[in-house]
Amino acid sequence: MLHKTRGIVLKVTNYSESSVVVQVFTEKFGLQSYIINGARKPKAKISITLLQALHLLDMVVYHRGNTSLQRIAEARQMPHFQTIPYDIAKSTVVLFLNEILYKCLRQQSPDEPLFDYLFNAISWLDTLEKMPPNFHLFFLLKLSRYLGFNPALPKAGQTFFDLKDGVFCHTLPAHSLVLQDPHSAQLATLLGCSFDELAAVRIPLADRRLLLDKIIDFYRLHIDHLGEIKSHEVLEEVLG
Repeated sequence: MLHKTRGIVLKVTNYSESSVVVQVFTEKFGLQSYIINGARKPKAKISITLLQALHLLDMVVYHRGNTSLQRIAEARQMPHFQTIPYDIAKSTVVLFLNEILYKCLRQQSPDEPLFDYLFNAISWLDTLEKMPPNFHLFFLLKLSRYLGFNPALPKAGQTFFDLKDGVFCHTLPAHSLVLQDPHSAQLATLLGCSFDELAAVRIPLADRRLLLDKIIDFYRLHIDHLGEIKSHEVLEEVLG
């Protein structure tokens, strides 16, 4: 049976000489694997160029509940990226976020709020003339809400952030998995701001690098088998 659904491309694996298997987080069915025959041929109906990291797709798919490999009848990129493929900072951030998402969404069932967040955040990034330098930090902190471990904003005097328990607190925890001022305050600022306010948030480069390391640690503590993030070092090099 044919179904229409939007999707977000996460990973492509070569399947044969000209075919691929693509993993797509879909609005209607959650994470799905689709085999696409002939995708690497020059005149493919669904080309490999359509299946780049975090491309946003409108699809018509066949879906059967008793198989691990589905098929795509039609696919088109919608919206078409206008800036991400041509902006080295944006494209590097997208590759980094793609790696995080692929490792977080491995068993993901349908989740329309999560899908809408991802789709809208990626679309918004593409519309910007210049990416806010803290976008990747903001994206991951907001994503934690949809994955079920987002921190509540701190109350007065809560100047420590316990990465292990995911909470702001008044006293220093009895372990090293903690952020203190100014980093805990910077984290709170990112948690509390909106997309439109993000460009105005100023965090020094050294602090931004530390926050990224700690947010990845935070994810490792709350996502089983997250493992090593290979694009992390490339991201830091490109973003300065």
